[in-house]
Amino acid sequence: MDDILDPDGARERLAAWKGRIDRLAADTKAMSERLQEVRVTAADPNGLAEVTVDSTGALVDLRLTDRIARVAPTVVAQAVMATLGDARTRLADRSQEIIADTVGTESPAARAIAENVDRHLRGGSAPRRPVHHDDDDDEGYEGRSYLRGR
Repeated sequence: MDDILDPDGARERLAAWKGRIDRLAADTKAMSERLQEVRVTAADPNGLAEVTVDSTGALVDLRLTDRIARVAPTVVAQAVMATLGDARTRLADRSQEIIADTVGTESPAARAIAENVDRHLRGGSAPRRPVHHDDDDDEGYEGRSYLRGR
């Protein structure tokens, strides 16, 4: 008998299709829940700042150390911005892991989700981090904007 006219075969194919759809829906729900829970904290290597971003990349916490009193405000601003960029990059990496673990990387939908998350979190390049070796002054920064180096 032809497969198209076989009611039992059609039911089996339909049940298998429904199973795949149900599994995809459950995996997508798990991915969404895990992505929403992610928070990432990054610290400035010079010990000036620590930032925490939520699942969208938004800054939700900023901690400055008393070391900021020894450097120019522009240096502090550069440290915060660079550390924020670092946190968002780590968030993008973690989000990609979650997507791969939950929905995989094979389907066009999974690839589209991964690309969208990556574009959102890595959309712009992070400011370059200044190298600061001397805690007592801000020499070497010369009041330059980090934007000129971009």
